[in-house]
Amino acid sequence: MNDKVVMPLWTFCLFIVVMNTTMFNVSLPTIIQDLQITADLGSWIISSYSIGYALSTVIYSRLSDLVPIRRLLSIGLTTLGLASLTGLFAHSFSLLLFTRIMQSAGAGVMAGLGLVLASRYVPVARRGAAIAMISAGSAMAFGLGPIAGGLISEYFGWNGLFGITCLVLVVLPVLLRLLPKEQPQRAAFDVTGAALTVLNAGSLLLAVTSQSYLWLAASVVSLLIHARHLSRAENSFINPQLLRMPGYLKLTAAGFCILVLNLGNLFLMPLVLAGLFHKSALGIGLFIAPGAILSAFLTRYVGHWIDRYGNLRFLLIGHGLLAAVLAVFALGLPVSPYVLLLGYLCFSPSFSATMASLNNEASRILPRNWIGSGMGLLQLIQFFGGSVSVAVCGLLLHAQRKAAPAAAYQHVYMMLFAVSLCSLGFVVWYRYSKLRELKRNTGGSVSEA
Repeated sequence: MNDKVVMPLWTFCLFIVVMNTTMFNVSLPTIIQDLQITADLGSWIISSYSIGYALSTVIYSRLSDLVPIRRLLSIGLTTLGLASLTGLFAHSFSLLLFTRIMQSAGAGVMAGLGLVLASRYVPVARRGAAIAMISAGSAMAFGLGPIAGGLISEYFGWNGLFGITCLVLVVLPVLLRLLPKEQPQRAAFDVTGAALTVLNAGSLLLAVTSQSYLWLAASVVSLLIHARHLSRAENSFINPQLLRMPGYLKLTAAGFCILVLNLGNLFLMPLVLAGLFHKSALGIGLFIAPGAILSAFLTRYVGHWIDRYGNLRFLLIGHGLLAAVLAVFALGLPVSPYVLLLGYLCFSPSFSATMASLNNEASRILPRNWIGSGMGLLQLIQFFGGSVSVAVCGLLLHAQRKAAPAAAYQHVYMMLFAVSLCSLGFVVWYRYSKLRELKRNTGGSVSEA
């Protein structure tokens, strides 16, 4: 496989898929007004895509251990493309919601298989650069999504947003021609385990977002049933041996925290810019875009630096910068909107480098035949962290609705700063455990970063 061609094309498709999660945010008020629905119903246009995207990601990753990547890509991008074509003509809430759910069912193939593809077919010497490219594409999509959404909605209406994701149908034939041909593996797919995984994540997300004890009880019951299933099933959907890998679990915990920071910050920044500094939707996008663009520009260099100097150095450096930016936001938020602009110029590249290092490190410690299940579970937990972060940040702001807006935002940023320290703790713990294991295996002193 020519990874120097395939990975940029893959990143382009992933950019479109991730941008689809944020383009609709700025158009949501218009959609609510046009379709004459309540805000609660309107929020499902956003959350249904996010939840479906997270769940389909882990399913495609797990299936990649059994089904050729080319076949999964055909199914995923065709589903996404046809759903997007339908969305161009969606003029009712029920059809719009159905379209978003179907989009999410196909979109997960890009995030789910991107890391699997890089882990299997990109040489170790270039793998860090490939994974950094994927991470930067996601970061840039988060930043440019609001700008693209605002411009397209203004000139073509909110249905025009679906036109962007139709582009994947153009790229699909090119990717299919370039991807390596694989032989399907003869093994049973754990449908029950997959269904329980979907139920676990979905019910827990609903419990958090709706503050429902009923959904929380359903989630606990489903987790108990799943635990019993794992103890009995052969070739289960969630590989139970992954849960016995201390290093993998530490990286997973750090990945959860990092997505909490990123999605929490991207949720708060527009609110702060609008609420404290009265910026328009386009103005908000222009404050966020420079950080995303800088992150994409630095991708090439960061990837090579990761390959040259190692994952752990960049995990530590990235965490330090993320924590520093969040500390500045928590202390100096009301001073000027340019605090957010300059802070995000540091935050976005640091997030991309940290995620690239973490995913690259995870791909190296996983056995080859566990990459699909291991990277899929890692991404599911990361996306779950992002979804929970938005819900929790919203709840914290609602609980402080009587406080001064600046103080309320600062308190939430203090919470995110505390999460960044927890994530840094997991990375330091992982580094210490790895060094101790290396010393034990070599019988001498080992220097590593």
